Amino acid sequence: MNARRFLYLFLGALTVLRLILIGQVELSPDEAYYYQWSERLDWSYFSKGPGIAVTMWLSTHLAGVSEFGVRLFSPLLALGTSLLMFSFARRLYGESVAIWTVVVMNCTPIFQVGGLVMTIDPLSIFFWMAAMYTCWLALERSPAFSLWWPATGLFIGLGFLAKFTAAMQLLSVVLALVIMPKYRRELRRPGFYSMLAVFALCTAPPIIWNAQHDWITAVHLRARGGLEGKFGLDLGEWFSFIGAHFGVYSPLIFAGFCAALWWGLRAARLHSKPQFLLSFSLPLFALYLFLALKQAGEANWTAPATVSLAILATALWHEKAREHLWARKFCIAALAVGAVMSIIIVNTDALRTLGIPLPYQRDPSARLRGRQSAAEQIEEFRRKFETELGERVFLIANNYGAAASLAFYMKDKRPEGPGHPPVYVPESAYPENQYFFWPRYDENLDLPPGERPPDEYYTEEMGYNPFLGRTALYITERAEERAPSSIKRGFESVEMVACIDETRRGLPLRQLRIFACRNYKQVDL
Repeated sequence: MNARRFLYLFLGALTVLRLILIGQVELSPDEAYYYQWSERLDWSYFSKGPGIAVTMWLSTHLAGVSEFGVRLFSPLLALGTSLLMFSFARRLYGESVAIWTVVVMNCTPIFQVGGLVMTIDPLSIFFWMAAMYTCWLALERSPAFSLWWPATGLFIGLGFLAKFTAAMQLLSVVLALVIMPKYRRELRRPGFYSMLAVFALCTAPPIIWNAQHDWITAVHLRARGGLEGKFGLDLGEWFSFIGAHFGVYSPLIFAGFCAALWWGLRAARLHSKPQFLLSFSLPLFALYLFLALKQAGEANWTAPATVSLAILATALWHEKAREHLWARKFCIAALAVGAVMSIIIVNTDALRTLGIPLPYQRDPSARLRGRQSAAEQIEEFRRKFETELGERVFLIANNYGAAASLAFYMKDKRPEGPGHPPVYVPESAYPENQYFFWPRYDENLDLPPGERPPDEYYTEEMGYNPFLGRTALYITERAEERAPSSIKRGFESVEMVACIDETRRGLPLRQLRIFACRNYKQVDL
């Protein structure tokens, strides 16, 4: 069996395994939140473009509303990314490097998670890889015009609709053209501008939506990136950001990436391939390393930049391994550690089976555990509470993730009206998430004269709020948390009526606190 056939069998078996696993684990809060988006398709959303919502809408219409349906495309995108990496790396460095590149990526824990969980990252990484590949194909045909140029713009644009940082690839393209003397004239040729034109068309949906919503995404991204207020220097945050990378990429693989980055900078003085690959890594890394000087971001934010870095690192380590025994030993150790971490992160309960008492508070996969049982317990409590109260109540969760998880797993969703989410989040004066833009319990309705209720519930100035005088249950997942001030101000009385301690395998998982919020009175925030 030749090496390429072995690789295809490896990827095929891995994809089948991932397709089996995606239906075995509950959704994370973010996945449930994005699924809520897919039920309410729009031009864009509070924090991201429509890419993830459209993807989930399509997958759930193909495979049904379930964990499998929500995640259907995640293993397929991982497979697609792997095949694109193989083809591109083979074009640059030959088949052996290409095969090992794919193996390295699939032994990286963060990529393994991306092959199982459907968030914006699988889409972002796939389109980043596709755009980088088509850009190289366009350069291969220089100085002639090539359709690979507008294809590059399309892939960058589709990546942008999933994750706005995909726009950084435009800077990567410009950087590549500037530092590669042979291709500088492309900056003045039609191909480059056709790429920009196609990308510009793809930006229309988020621009239209944001123009209608006071450019709230820009405000959110500025706050998310720590750009509000004066710029400060916090080395602790910076080192925390770097340290997180050693965890999610596995220590030895990321150390290998760092070494290859140094070697690649030296090689880029003379060779165009390292120049090109570094152009698609350094800008994104530099951006987040700079922002981390004030506030550490998430390690997955740099994930697209590691695609080209992985190809370069594999090529350089492949050369070192052929010449030095220590390099071969390091590569074997790095792959082994990465593979073990990738297996463990898929099922951390394996550690507990071996007698290692890993607390769920330190287990990142805990976010995917106990969601269905929590919804069942909340529904059972609601049923008993409504029986005693003699009327229906509505539900409020402490944050969008908890609200979305409950909404996905509750059997009796009972939305209060068309477009209403089954579970609300606390009212706020300013947008904090997508729930702000959907029907809310603090929202007034302007009813026609024939449908107006008595004057005690309706005024010409304020309109009508159907939630006035009603009781709600406020649910929080945060232990020791009390009801927030917006809840206390909005209801006549608030009291904790239940505390549910969720456990799993004999270890505490999370605590649910339920507050009875009586007689909603609606106040100005």
